[in-house]
Amino acid sequence: MQVPAPFEYERATSVDGAISLLERLGSSSRLVAGGHSLLPMMKLRLVNLEYLIDINDLHDELGYVKVEPTQIRVGAMTRHRELLESPELLTAFPIFHDAETVIADPVVRNRGTLGGSLCQADPSEDLSAVCTTLDASCVIRGSGGERVVTMEEFYQGPYETAVGDAEMLTEIRLPIRPGGSSAYAKVDRRAGDWAVVSVGSAVWMADGVITDARVGLAAVGPNTTGIPAISAALRGKAPSEELYAEAGRIAAESCRPVTDMRGSAAYKLHLADELTRRTLRRAVERIAAEPDRRES
Repeated sequence: MQVPAPFEYERATSVDGAISLLERLGSSSRLVAGGHSLLPMMKLRLVNLEYLIDINDLHDELGYVKVEPTQIRVGAMTRHRELLESPELLTAFPIFHDAETVIADPVVRNRGTLGGSLCQADPSEDLSAVCTTLDASCVIRGSGGERVVTMEEFYQGPYETAVGDAEMLTEIRLPIRPGGSSAYAKVDRRAGDWAVVSVGSAVWMADGVITDARVGLAAVGPNTTGIPAISAALRGKAPSEELYAEAGRIAAESCRPVTDMRGSAAYKLHLADELTRRTLRRAVERIAAEPDRRES
């Protein structure tokens, strides 16, 4: 029977209280909300901690989706189910709805949080690819105040983030830009499983031309990967199947997958190519459909 090593349990009732506990207990402590990634790792003794700090009571403080003129702010304790059901996110960033429908199962979606997913920093994690695609920024709070980092700065390696021992991720900020839409696609071995490969795409257009595009991939290397070369290749051009094919080729060339129990490296390169094409095509189709939605 798999059981974790002995640990002490603390319960935080405020963000400041959680940070104080982290400062007092040191690097042998860890925050836990849903726990669906952390607890299995503890049972396998891949992670051994002296203290777990339960932050579920912080949902009222950090569980929100707030729309502002230039950005949407999402609290780190916002649960997967709330992301799935948010009309604001569905309108501005349909990529979230795409991703949340293929994340785990209802039990996990009812308890797991956005912040927990990002802080796990698993290279195959769905919402990491989503936030990379959307050029999100992360708000990290410690006793000395807040700092804001990009997704590229947030991820420092597999299972490593910019969040310090006495800090916590409190908010994710998603910039709103006109004329855009997004999409997400994932291939897994069974429903709700970790991705074999997953791809998110966001496209912005004006006058029939792509003004910007971002693509984020997961499960294709040691880190969730954004590919600036695709953005450069698409800007200033009208969408076409030939352009999607070019983006897919760049995606495959930019990946470093390994052969494992989920598939061969060659198969994963094929998926990176194909899913990049599909998500870019879907994002552009959603932009084209936007006037129809406004008129209905």
